[in-house]
Amino acid sequence: MVGESPREALVIGIGNVLWADEGFGVRAVEALHHRYAFPSSVVLLDGGTQGLNLLEDVACSRRVLVFDAVDYRLPPGTLKVLRDADVPAWGRARLSPHQTGFNDVLAHAALQGRGPERITVIGVQPEALDDFGGSLRPAVRARLPEAVELAARELASWGIAGRLRDPGERFEPLHDGALALDAYERDRPSEDAACRVGDARLLARLKPAGDS
Repeated sequence: MVGESPREALVIGIGNVLWADEGFGVRAVEALHHRYAFPSSVVLLDGGTQGLNLLEDVACSRRVLVFDAVDYRLPPGTLKVLRDADVPAWGRARLSPHQTGFNDVLAHAALQGRGPERITVIGVQPEALDDFGGSLRPAVRARLPEAVELAARELASWGIAGRLRDPGERFEPLHDGALALDAYERDRPSEDAACRVGDARLLARLKPAGDS
């Protein structure tokens, strides 16, 4: 996209839906996509855990709105909005729990003399990040509707108004249907059927002699 006119806005959900509240960002952009339709100049993206692979999408966007699980050291489920200079940059604390911080993506874009003119992060304080195969905790999932409306208002303040989708309206999903929240909740194995914190039989073999 180098040399092309920048897109008006990118809305991106960061996180891993397999690790409990780590999936908040992906679930939030999914929920926004289900509730609102936006002009073609706005791209909604499931950014997952792509890290620096998101660089080109970010660098070619005039405005970027990010959903993520962010450790604010606040009570679980707390929503907080960061804008522009308040969004951590290179050399400061990481924006989220991910190994490759989104701030790294912003820094690389800046080093290229590119990147967004405006950036907003809508983050939620996670409760659990170490539950492999788990889903959003109730306190975090309950904030999805509020996060969606915060995003819609933020985009409107940028002059980008979303349209509420009609009941039953058909639209292209952001990711494979098996990853959609309802399908994931319905089809994932229970904690009893699939241990999500380590197999006790293996852990017992690894335990040093003499440990109780």
